[in-house]
Amino acid sequence: MTPATRLSLACSTALMALGGAAAAQSYTIGITQNNVGVDSYQTTYEQAFIAAAEANPDVDVVVLDAGGDVARQIAQIQDLVQQDVDAMIIWPTNGQAVIPAVREAYRAEIPVIITNSNIAEEGFDFVRSFSGPDNITQGQRAAEIMCDRFKEKGIEDEAQIVEVTGQPGYTTAIERSEGFQQRLPEVCPNVTLLDSQPGNWNREDAQQVMEAFLVQYDDIDGVYSGDDNMGVGALNAALAADRAGDITFVGATNFAVGYDAMERGEYWGSIYQSPVDDAEAALQTAIDVLEGEDVPFLNYFDTPKITQENMDEFDRPVF
Repeated sequence: MTPATRLSLACSTALMALGGAAAAQSYTIGITQNNVGVDSYQTTYEQAFIAAAEANPDVDVVVLDAGGDVARQIAQIQDLVQQDVDAMIIWPTNGQAVIPAVREAYRAEIPVIITNSNIAEEGFDFVRSFSGPDNITQGQRAAEIMCDRFKEKGIEDEAQIVEVTGQPGYTTAIERSEGFQQRLPEVCPNVTLLDSQPGNWNREDAQQVMEAFLVQYDDIDGVYSGDDNMGVGALNAALAADRAGDITFVGATNFAVGYDAMERGEYWGSIYQSPVDDAEAALQTAIDVLEGEDVPFLNYFDTPKITQENMDEFDRPVF
């Protein structure tokens, strides 16, 4: 994939060539993403975003990927400002560090939509809308899944757990951890959180973190991971150590690998989230803002609980 892909739709171009007298308003919307290659969720998101743009003859998009590099993303935001795009969608690499660049877009009167993972609160004044999941709620629901399972097993007063978080400084990682750690003591006050370490949204990193946990802690009853990609990494470490059978694994963003592990009975539960819905919602939010629609600042889509007990109600994820 090239760093920048411009999708110019022939239908829109033809209408412009005719003078645009009868044409609908056309828009150029730029997007800079976090790190498309890091996991299948982000890869599927990009594919869905491009497909949604191609289906709309009135939209041209400039698609960029920061590759997880904050400096690169800041430069991409500045480049989109120079291109004078009609609207900008940002999937932040770091919710704090991008704020000055977002302010530049705001001052250039380019409406900014934040997608998937919000920026820090002090940047909210420069943003028209956030489109994505409610990550605090996801973390809370994951805690409820974990607690309910412990109650079924009769260990809610003695269970010990570890946590594998996402990329440090990344708002989704922070919020899912906060939601989980806030809710767990409310529903299972006697469960002990032994440790929390970042897995960087990477399965191999999460596996290494879990390997260290297994060496350090003799008694682990549960693992909460910020997404199923990391959760399966933690599961793989436990399987290799022959300790998976005693551990309840709960994640968020139900990846196909997590769904399959649930089907095998190795992984207990997660939060169901679609990258296709995520991408389509971000693009539509940008279009709605440009067309003067009344768009809520926090434009969440629902992310329900999924466990081994109700997984037959959900389609296998496409990522």
